[in-house]
Amino acid sequence: MKPRLLLVEDDPISHAFMLAALEALPARVDSAATVAQALRGEDRHDLWLIDANLPDGSGTQLLAGLRRLHSRTTALAHTADPSPATRQSLLEAGFSAVLVKPLSAAELQSTVRSHLPTHAVIARDWDETAALKALNGNQEHVATLRRLFLDELPGSVGAIEQSFRDGDQDALRAVLHKLRASCGFVGASRLATAAQHLHQSPASLEALMDFRAAADALQA
Repeated sequence: MKPRLLLVEDDPISHAFMLAALEALPARVDSAATVAQALRGEDRHDLWLIDANLPDGSGTQLLAGLRRLHSRTTALAHTADPSPATRQSLLEAGFSAVLVKPLSAAELQSTVRSHLPTHAVIARDWDETAALKALNGNQEHVATLRRLFLDELPGSVGAIEQSFRDGDQDALRAVLHKLRASCGFVGASRLATAAQHLHQSPASLEALMDFRAAADALQA
């Protein structure tokens, strides 16, 4: 299941950039441009990303309002003000981290990953530690197996998608079972997680799309 995030940002360019980076984690992202819009939402989120300055108030004010609804959700602030005083003020207000704009997609994604609650942690595309552990620390073997894995991946994805279209859940699960084992050897953590979800929900189009996105990320 994708983590669900709340992004509060009123600048259209910053919003578009951050939204694309967050959705690529992957994550489900709800957006708001003002304090009022953010407070109207009743949905629970795994993480809040809040602009420090909004058209109808401050990020600190919004955080206080959201805390009255959901007291335990982690919040990250983002601001164009790099001053230590602003950072300290936001941290004292209850934000767990402060992101200074402009920032890279990698920095944004890394910070979000590190602050997600345990149940919402996102698997990485490649898990080097897991792969090396599976192959006794031999980096050359990891590289060789990954090349073979990537050569065979398009065929596996094609077979899974065809089984999905045919409604043949037994065939779909059989391919997924083999693929999950291969993922473990090469450290394809995100794909393994997506394959497990599809195995559990073989008729879910959303699970299939998440699986395809994870496979495409490895082949990019």
